[in-house]
Amino acid sequence: MNYEDIKKQAEEAMQNSVNGFENRIANIKAGRATESILDGITFSYYGTETPINQAATISIPEARLLVIKPWDKNNVKAIKNAILKSNIGINPQDDGEVIRLPFPQLTEERRKEYTKEVDTYSEDAKISVRSKRRDAMDEVKKSEKSGDITEDDKFSLEDELQKITDKYIKAIEEITQKKNKELMSV
Repeated sequence: MNYEDIKKQAEEAMQNSVNGFENRIANIKAGRATESILDGITFSYYGTETPINQAATISIPEARLLVIKPWDKNNVKAIKNAILKSNIGINPQDDGEVIRLPFPQLTEERRKEYTKEVDTYSEDAKISVRSKRRDAMDEVKKSEKSGDITEDDKFSLEDELQKITDKYIKAIEEITQKKNKELMSV
């Protein structure tokens, strides 16, 4: 594998680790209503598992209230049951036409638990980025042995891989700080 391919693959893999981390913490709620809490929740719609946002209008009329208005009123019960089964920690309320998800105010203790959870996921993401660096370094050594890159290229590529790794570790730390600040400031 050549110099640029190794660098490009490592960068893409590290970016995927950061994206995965962001997706993982997106559903950690900060006491505010967010549509992302419904991501991944599906219900049976004419025999097909369908995401809620593809069969209903979702709105946030207040900071701590999410309202789901199914396009077909017959789906209210199915959507409500899917939300209950998903175990998101919010009890849906329905009036036969719309489903309301009232987000409870977070206690100080619960916020601290959430920040610990974010920190755990952050550390997992950093480990993943470092693992990608190690894989790339192994590829650099193989490429040098096979003659695809020179010894000088090996050293400069190792330096570049470390700089890329540092960039993504810093990005993870910034995302972590932002999320923890959001969780503690509600």
